Amino acid sequence: MILIADSGSTKTYWSLIKADGSCSHYYTQGINPFFQTEYEIEGFLRMTLLPQLGINEISEIYFYGAGCATEKQINLVRSAFSKVFVYEKIEVASDLLGAAKALCGDEPGIACILGTGSNSCYYDGNTIAQQVSPLGFIIGDEGSGASLGKRLVADCLKNQLPEGLKERFLERFKLTQAQIVENIYSKPFPSRFLASLSLFLIENIEEPALYQIVYDGFTDFFKRNVFQYDYKGKKVNVVGSIGYHYQDVLRKVADDLSLQLGKIIQAPSEELIKYHIQRSNKL
Repeated sequence: MILIADSGSTKTYWSLIKADGSCSHYYTQGINPFFQTEYEIEGFLRMTLLPQLGINEISEIYFYGAGCATEKQINLVRSAFSKVFVYEKIEVASDLLGAAKALCGDEPGIACILGTGSNSCYYDGNTIAQQVSPLGFIIGDEGSGASLGKRLVADCLKNQLPEGLKERFLERFKLTQAQIVENIYSKPFPSRFLASLSLFLIENIEEPALYQIVYDGFTDFFKRNVFQYDYKGKKVNVVGSIGYHYQDVLRKVADDLSLQLGKIIQAPSEELIKYHIQRSNKL
């Protein structure tokens, strides 16, 4: 059996491929070694994932995760898995490599993530050949749910939105200014919180001020990231809930910047399943 995980900062989508080619799917919260210790990840796997799977013997495990960008983080996740599962092979890699494989397969191309966070790379058909560091939602992650949410909250609380929008926003989420500040500065996973607030943008995208927030976010993403690759004449592929649900705005920005968009998919899981089934000698 093969276990494939696509893990963002908010949620993880697990796919268990059985010997007959059938597949079962499971959702859990996200795993990110930048924010969780090995002990916390191990406990999470043991208490949350294992009961859903019902087994701990897996022939191959492929974990593509946010925060798995360095050997230190990769080894931390691998070690946590080794304490919970019995396996023949495990590969831990960044969610960006998973996105590139899902979007491009064995072909070279530009792969982008626009979800809770954002990321991008030039993929050579096998590995990531060039990457502009996303830098996280505080100083980077342009175009992501967390970045859009941050801009929305800032404009809202500093009274930069048209009359009535601030009140609608606070009422929509049943929040006060003090509660928003507490969630961002005093509670864990502020990026998830900010990304959750960005739902207000898609729900009210007809409002010019809110449309502009999204348009500016995508413009910054392309200019500060994709423009650093050899992008001319190449298609820019996007995976992630933000890119997928705001794709009308994304296409408009790309057109204004003379960029060619390729695939836009909500999640990489189905394409990753196809990718690994084709390469597995276990099925």
